[in-house]
Amino acid sequence: MKNDIQIKNKRAYFDYHIVEEFNAGLALLGTEIKAIRQGKANMSDAFCMFIGEVLYVRNLHISEYSHSSFHHHDIKRDRILLLHKKELKKLKAKSEEKGYTIVPLRIYTNDRGFAKIQIALAQGKKEFDKRDSIKDRESKREMDRAMKF
Repeated sequence: MKNDIQIKNKRAYFDYHIVEEFNAGLALLGTEIKAIRQGKANMSDAFCMFIGEVLYVRNLHISEYSHSSFHHHDIKRDRILLLHKKELKKLKAKSEEKGYTIVPLRIYTNDRGFAKIQIALAQGKKEFDKRDSIKDRESKREMDRAMKF
């Protein structure tokens, strides 16, 4: 199966400094994976959190699958992330430290058609860091425009 489904969380790179990235499986229902394959997901408000020893992704918006004969899922339900125990322990220890959070970066499908989510341990940016990001982006655009002519 072709790996062409990619749903990105562009906001995460703007709001956070990415410290370390992890790839996790997603526990999904049948209609959810079908909707993801159609590209009908939005990660802009999504975040990850531990409830007990289990890592969940919350506010991940997966639209309803557009086929009348299927039972539809809850659009913003909490979904379990599947990681190795060693990775879960490391993430839990770091996320409990002040200033660290876990953010989803992108959803993609692997060779076998399973949905995977790339998450990151991140630190929030301050307002001046965000202004620097905007300046860098604008200067890159100007350079690209100048290269065209």
